[in-house]
Amino acid sequence: MSSGFFTSSLADADPAIAASVGDELGRQKDQIELIASENIVSRAVLEAQGSVLTNKYAEGYPHRRYYGGCEYVDVAEQIAIDRARELFACEYANVQPHSGAQANGAVMLALTRPHDTILGMDLAAGGHLTHGARPALSGKWFNAVHYGVRQQDGLIDMDNVRELAKENRPKLIIAGASAYSRIFDFPAFRSIADEVDALLMVDMAHIAGLVAAGVHPSPLPFADVVTTTTHKTLRG
Repeated sequence: MSSGFFTSSLADADPAIAASVGDELGRQKDQIELIASENIVSRAVLEAQGSVLTNKYAEGYPHRRYYGGCEYVDVAEQIAIDRARELFACEYANVQPHSGAQANGAVMLALTRPHDTILGMDLAAGGHLTHGARPALSGKWFNAVHYGVRQQDGLIDMDNVRELAKENRPKLIIAGASAYSRIFDFPAFRSIADEVDALLMVDMAHIAGLVAAGVHPSPLPFADVVTTTTHKTLRG
């Protein structure tokens, strides 16, 4: 092992990658980003993301790991769990998925079986790929049915949601989007799910910061499961 293994900077070890990172930094500093999900994180977040935790396997849950030497990782994960529970006033939190797509996939695999019917927002109306769009795994594993928005005002057509739910009897209804600028009517989604004996999952990744700040209604009192990411409007 060379003497510079622990001391060489990225620029010293790999100038080409360092140049790419530097160019991206310049782009982010000099351009205005209007995509809320591509938020700018703090220096503290960058330090956490580039820490020695990247060296550690930690399969399992805090204090129930398959690997030894996880006592400090356990502390970090438990802090994240406790903070999520406090921030969103929920009883349980799992902070292990690496992305919102993984979180959504985990929920679907836990609550449904292959070829079950799911009901989510159409991609063309502002939905997310993981909510049953054909190119995604959820669109291949499940019988995905989609609701849309009303042409006259761009709001989710809750009458259409109810009609599709009654017609298709989905095992899982998904409320959430990647490009929807209006408030979600979570009580209405809950009511429809109860009418057809479906589970309700809310993907609040794109509005999580607004929910945490109290400027968008929380889905927690209405959903069976809620997923989110830690970046986007949470800026983590």
